[in-house]
Amino acid sequence: MLNLLSSSSTLRAVVWFDAFTGVMLGALHLLLTASLAQWLGLPQNLLTLSGVMLLGYAALAISLARAPSMPRGGLWVLIVGNFAWALASLGLLLGSTFTPTLLGQAYLLVHVVSVAVLAELQWMGVRRLPGLAAA
Repeated sequence: MLNLLSSSSTLRAVVWFDAFTGVMLGALHLLLTASLAQWLGLPQNLLTLSGVMLLGYAALAISLARAPSMPRGGLWVLIVGNFAWALASLGLLLGSTFTPTLLGQAYLLVHVVSVAVLAELQWMGVRRLPGLAAA
């Protein structure tokens, strides 16, 4: 199972999935900012900023996924970005700066878990693929 999870085709699929979810969530944050702010109990400016960041992240992920040989440096940027996103989501969930609604708390919890899983899958793939091009 570990070999399957750390294969180059699986890593590429994980990066594509990460890119797809980044585009979808970024667009969602930018197109439905006011509604999401009300439903989630998060500030509009935070949702706008996160939407822009998600689209930028997705652009990087797409460029890496399309590359014939995914560069390690770019993949490490994705991994660190995902772990940082998970920690930031956890901070918003547990912090006292904002008071997310119950739906907002669930939304943040899904981010914490799913983004950490993506980062871990990417990390496993990068560490086990010596044939990847250096950054």
